[in-house]
Amino acid sequence: MEEAYERTSGYVRSTPVVQVEPGALGTSARIILKLEQLQHTGSFKPRGAFNRLLGQPVPRAGVTAASGGNFGAAVAYAADVLGHAAEVFVPESTPAAKVDPLRALGASVVVGGAFYADALAAAERRCRARGALWMHAFDQHEMIAGNGTVGRELETQCSGLDTLLVAVGGGGLIAGIAAWFEGRIRVVGVETKRTASMTAALASGEPVDIDVGGIAADALGARRVGELCFAVAQRLVDRIVVIDDDDVRRAQRDLWQRLRLLVEPAGAAAPAALLSGAYRPEPGERVAVLLCGANVDPRSMDVSKLADGEP
Repeated sequence: MEEAYERTSGYVRSTPVVQVEPGALGTSARIILKLEQLQHTGSFKPRGAFNRLLGQPVPRAGVTAASGGNFGAAVAYAADVLGHAAEVFVPESTPAAKVDPLRALGASVVVGGAFYADALAAAERRCRARGALWMHAFDQHEMIAGNGTVGRELETQCSGLDTLLVAVGGGGLIAGIAAWFEGRIRVVGVETKRTASMTAALASGEPVDIDVGGIAADALGARRVGELCFAVAQRLVDRIVVIDDDDVRRAQRDLWQRLRLLVEPAGAAAPAALLSGAYRPEPGERVAVLLCGANVDPRSMDVSKLADGEP
């Protein structure tokens, strides 16, 4: 993890933290927000992408990835900065707000099926045919270690934390963070009911396929969590809490109305656990919440109305 941090420190932002007033997120506990949505390309994903690209030679064919949008943007950005070609496969469910930046960064974009798993299979076939460097969105050691630098950075910014709430998709973010803290604090995952692949894996004792959908499917909708990610989560993640899509929508609105923070559904999942009561801090517990992404079209949230104080 230290190697990943040193390797990527010149390429990724150290994102800020802010302590919010009691009651702002539905609890009187001391809440710290880690604003990782301010990272390059609007999510935490460049941390892992840069770590993999900087850690080994990249073939002339460049890199190939599959993504619901955020990872593809990170791969396209990192490849552009480092001078490599990038090809990104996306599912049909990926919104234009996440596809357009890929093309703007010079990546070749291919629609590879209805959901992430379909795009993943198509991208793997293409990568083998081209002889490109494979970039998995979450289940690679370099991705997990790069993502874990969020935890390292947060620990230097905020001492004395008890708990960190983290949204879970394929598991690469929570695995990296949990691996960094190694039980020094509670790391709690947050999933929606329609993207609860880690919950299913923990119940089964191994990663299993689930049907995915709902408001956060583009970012959290991995049909199966990664094998490497699951092994870490099973050992080091304190628990997973599950929320509804409506909880996510309310969290998006509350974050804007109360704190003027605009985040995508995946970025609202962790704070939604507090606002909905799915996670209830104990008296005196010091909780951090990771806002992991901001790639949302403001028009989809009627931000202009919210700014005028309308419900």
